[in-house]
This record gives sequence, C-alpha cells and structure tokens, in this order.
Amino acid sequence: MLERFWRWTGGVAMAALALLLPGCDPIALDKLKVGQSTEADVRDAMGRPEMVWDDGQGARTLEYNRQPQGHVNYMISIGGDGRLQAVRQVLNEAEFAKVQPGMHYDQVRRMLGKPAKDVWYPLKREHEVDWRYLSDPTTSGMFTVVLDANRVVLRAHIGPDMDEQYRSGGGYQ
Repeated sequence: MLERFWRWTGGVAMAALALLLPGCDPIALDKLKVGQSTEADVRDAMGRPEMVWDDGQGARTLEYNRQPQGHVNYMISIGGDGRLQAVRQVLNEAEFAKVQPGMHYDQVRRMLGKPAKDVWYPLKREHEVDWRYLSDPTTSGMFTVVLDANRVVLRAHIGPDMDEQYRSGGGYQ
C-alpha cells in the first residue's frame, strides 16, 4: 500500500516537473549574455541540446527543442571562440516563409529544429511534418510541410493546431 502511494506521488511529481520545465526557458535565457557567456554556460542554463550543428570554423549551433507539445525551438549560436553569438526562437511565421518547394527536408530540419510530428501517408506517397508554435500569445498554431517520397518539399501551410483544440474541449470540427 505504501509502495503504491510513493509510486503515485512520484509519478505526479514527475508530471508536474515536466509541465514546469519549459516555463524555465525564459529564466535560463535571461542568465545568458551575448559575447560573454560560454557554451558551458549555455549548457548549464539550458541543459543538453537536442542536436549540435557544425557551422564550420569551430562555430556551432545548439538546438533546444520543445516539441512535440511545446511551442518554441531555440537555435543558440556559439562562435569559434566558444562564446554565445545569438539566441533565436525559430518557430515563427518569418522563418516559415523561408521554406520553399524544392527544398530537402534536411534543410528544413536544420532551420526549424525537430518537428512535433512526421507522418507518412503511403497511398499519397507523402510525408506531413508538423511544428507546433504560437500564432499569437495565446493561440497554438501548426506549421505543416508536405514532402514527397524523397523528402523534398511540395508545399507548406499554416493552420490551427487541431490537437490543441481537441484537448481544450473544442473537438474536431
């Protein structure tokens, strides 16, 4: 009985922590200073990155992904000197506008970070890749990129986050 209680409370505590961690990003980012903070400072503040991209000449980009349920992906640039150069939140309509037909998925993945979903539709021979983002401060949107079987962009569009509408009681309409 006591074991079940501790297992339950431990599960509740972990769930609460998982919900609170993405909210820590602004606090962690406030600690970082462009030109002063080191890569070690970034990792101490933000944790382990989802991906590390080699930008050449010792420069790197650290990807901090908050998908599938979050609404932000941070690309944090570290210069060849090991110092913080820039912090960019890449899930926004200005970045989405850069995605064009003919691009390969690898380019899109590098620009936007890991997606929330990647679904293959075998009858259509298409992938639909989704990134969840905030279209305004309180509205969850979805950016969808449609790829052919070779993972080349066919089209892209912005729409409502139907999963969010369903979870909030709005249902699918």
